[in-house]
Amino acid sequence: MSSITVSAVTLMGQKHHNRGVPCEDSSIAVQRDGVSCVVVCDGAGSKQYTHARFGSKSACDTISDLLIDHFDALYNENREAAVRAMVIAAIHVGFANLMEQYKLDKVERLSCTLLFCAVKDRRMLIGHLGDGLIAGVSHSGVHPVTMPQNEKDGTTFFVTVPHAADYLRIVKTTIDDYHGIALMTDGVQDNVYDENTGLVKPVVARMVESAAKGREQSETEIKDILSKYIVGSSNNSDDASFGIVFFDGTKAPDSNELPKEADAFPRANETFKELQAAMFPEVKKAKAVMEACASNPPAEPVAVGDELPEGEAPLKPVPAAPAPTAFKPEQPAAAVSEPVKAAHHETSKKSERTSVLFKVIALVELVAIILLLIKIFVLKG
Repeated sequence: MSSITVSAVTLMGQKHHNRGVPCEDSSIAVQRDGVSCVVVCDGAGSKQYTHARFGSKSACDTISDLLIDHFDALYNENREAAVRAMVIAAIHVGFANLMEQYKLDKVERLSCTLLFCAVKDRRMLIGHLGDGLIAGVSHSGVHPVTMPQNEKDGTTFFVTVPHAADYLRIVKTTIDDYHGIALMTDGVQDNVYDENTGLVKPVVARMVESAAKGREQSETEIKDILSKYIVGSSNNSDDASFGIVFFDGTKAPDSNELPKEADAFPRANETFKELQAAMFPEVKKAKAVMEACASNPPAEPVAVGDELPEGEAPLKPVPAAPAPTAFKPEQPAAAVSEPVKAAHHETSKKSERTSVLFKVIALVELVAIILLLIKIFVLKG
């Protein structure tokens, strides 16, 4: 497997420098215990977000530790909603400490976006909430992995918004065919990515390729590029953070052959809310049908040759799976005088026990989710 190099750079924008406002971006690149991890966060810029720079730093530290210390648990969990909730809960735990330290009145003071990438062996876990861009570089070119999350008025989403986990996008994949991953806050994204066409500029590939020279040289070159072409290009430039996960020994794209322009995406007028409104009557009807059908007797298997609706193929008979062998105490002969009835009775009892078990498991999971939500709400309060 190819070796991995990580790097991360954060520079203050001219807008912050001119106004005497501290840099609110944060970034971190860590390799430990077989995990390579990069996290970049952009602290919210409006006046009400008084401690956003502390929030972005805390989120970087918290999530890098979470990903390194618990990569397997997060990657192997099939319930994406649970993973998303865990990431946000971890951030809020760190934020609670900051609220206590700085005597803050509400968690929104610490608002920030979140972008991360963690790799262990060939497995890769990516997460993104808010604006900024995560781009993948392969031998065929540069493409967005997760795109900026912006509303029409230009606002974005932070880790402190209600139901923040719903906005967190998670990508579980492998590093196969990747040459590198680039993570950037909107201070860089605005200069290298066109939301109308989805085109990522070739300079991103060149910045990622700098990691082939090692972390120290890579961060030096990235600082030079950001200083000259991003931060230094305008007196109104924003803070800029750029992180790299680089897979050495993989094939790089030819920067000279990468496209520099593309056709704009066709824009439809339909909104998601309009789609929801259009679907609502059918969903409501389907729910009523399901509730009405709940009182129906259990359906019998359809045998081959039975009459079916036109165009529907008959079901093939499936042999019943053998019942698991279980220890049973010896019984007197009189107790098994009717083996067929006894077996049927035992099967019914097993079904009842299984049904109860599933209900108990479902109840435990529901209680766990409720407790997690209560914990998050308490921290936010």
